[in-house]
Amino acid sequence: MSERTIDGAAADTLRQARDAAAHEAWGEAYRLLGVLDPGCLTPDDHAAFADAAWWTSRVEESIVQRMRAYSGYAEAGAHRQAGLMAWLLFYEHQLAGHTAVAAGWLRRARRHLRGEPECVEQCYLAWVDAEAAQQRGAFDEAMAAARRMAAIARRCGSPDLLAVSVQAQAGVLVAQGRVTDGLSLLDDAMCSAMAGELSSFFTGWVYCLGLQQSMACVDLERAAEWTDAAMRWCAAMPQENNFRGLCRVHRVEVLELRGSWSEALAEAGRTCAELLPYERRMAAEAVYLVGQIQRRRGELTAAEESYDRTHELGRDPQPGLALLRLAQGKADASATALALAVASGAEAGGLERCRLLAAQVEVCLALGRTDEARVAAEELQSLAHDWQRRCGSAATLLHASAGAACGAVAFAAHDLDRALPLLRRALSLWLELRVPYEAAQVRMTLAAADRAAGDGEGARMELRAAQQTFRQLGAVPDARRATALLADVHGRQPGGLTEREIQVLRLVAAGRTNRAVAAELVISEHTVARHLNNIFAKLDVSSRAAATAYAYRHGLA
Repeated sequence: MSERTIDGAAADTLRQARDAAAHEAWGEAYRLLGVLDPGCLTPDDHAAFADAAWWTSRVEESIVQRMRAYSGYAEAGAHRQAGLMAWLLFYEHQLAGHTAVAAGWLRRARRHLRGEPECVEQCYLAWVDAEAAQQRGAFDEAMAAARRMAAIARRCGSPDLLAVSVQAQAGVLVAQGRVTDGLSLLDDAMCSAMAGELSSFFTGWVYCLGLQQSMACVDLERAAEWTDAAMRWCAAMPQENNFRGLCRVHRVEVLELRGSWSEALAEAGRTCAELLPYERRMAAEAVYLVGQIQRRRGELTAAEESYDRTHELGRDPQPGLALLRLAQGKADASATALALAVASGAEAGGLERCRLLAAQVEVCLALGRTDEARVAAEELQSLAHDWQRRCGSAATLLHASAGAACGAVAFAAHDLDRALPLLRRALSLWLELRVPYEAAQVRMTLAAADRAAGDGEGARMELRAAQQTFRQLGAVPDARRATALLADVHGRQPGGLTEREIQVLRLVAAGRTNRAVAAELVISEHTVARHLNNIFAKLDVSSRAAATAYAYRHGLA
């Protein structure tokens, strides 16, 4: 059925729908197109219907309408339009993890566009070629494809695809190790989005890709700035904005690092509502970050539920789950899970690998496995050195994590001459990066090192600062630990333990059985058991492993 043969009411509805789509009133366009007989719609109408469905988070319906548009264009011999629809179907299926279907649509896109004179749609194929070459490590080939994309976009007058081509070139440079040059190009592309030079769809696309690249480059300051810009754009857009949830994931990550935990939790809730209907893997990242905040606040049951949900949505909940097990007193289970995660994630880089290794250092030190902790810390330091070579900066999240880990290992090995400067440098970096929780954690280790070096006043200052930060964040278990250590510095024993209970705890932390403790202290096994029950109650732990972890963290082991 063509538009000429439909009745007046349907024709009027179709005109309204087309007008709504032209003005990007996607909710209205979706509603109006949805009441029409599909036979009334041209391929252009189906393409607009697909866009309206996509913007309103109905991705499956978007695919259906885009296939109808493709069929109409292909039947009419409109190869450029058919090629674009095929490429978009490739992209949507690729995001959904449907690799075979995606590959089929990409072949169709190539077939339609291969024989066409130069056109803007061919930019999309050059983009795919650039990404594929980059993944193979063929960087010259990748850069040539990205530049070919830029040339076509420039000659065809497409600022949208020119901006994406600049991002593609930035990605190649970063993958080559030319991080500073890559990030400079990335800023160029992001500025085009912020300046309003691009269409709505490409503005959102450039923001999302740029935020991913910023976090992958461990550049928190850049990610924070561009996240703020992206969210301002999202807020100015109509309610139908499918990019809102995608950009918000990165905002949650920045807020979590910067210690704005209440805001991060609220944003994570909105993110999941926006993404779960169509992008479960990205939603999983927000759920994982919720678990991280809950664990640090001492809400262990809620954190476990969040990590379970993270796994269900397809994201590995490590290292958060391993650190939860440590907090639950299941240190051996924590170490085993982390060792597996570190081994299976050997190819990962950047923040992902950094966080696994930092957690492994923490867990191994809690178990007294200093040699294993040292191996993980040395790899973390190697990652930081490699990143410094690539980006020219020694003040990134990687460097702060590496300094904290190496300092903690040196302290555990009683090497204060090495530990103190490493810990002070790590603290300086975390403060410079404005990452308060990690800064406070370093202060705790630094306080123990200061005290071991005979600097009681320095220890008190670090502990007071850590205590204040933990309280502001709502990190209840850490605040209690800082309070207990402050009491110890002032001459009172941590956790309210008696001198005899501390003796028992030290021996238990050293791996002694009740019988061995009894023999060493010349008391009965029954008395040892009674002391252990008192220790567990005072420290609010339920196992020897948890008590050992407490002893390590409080300098009693």
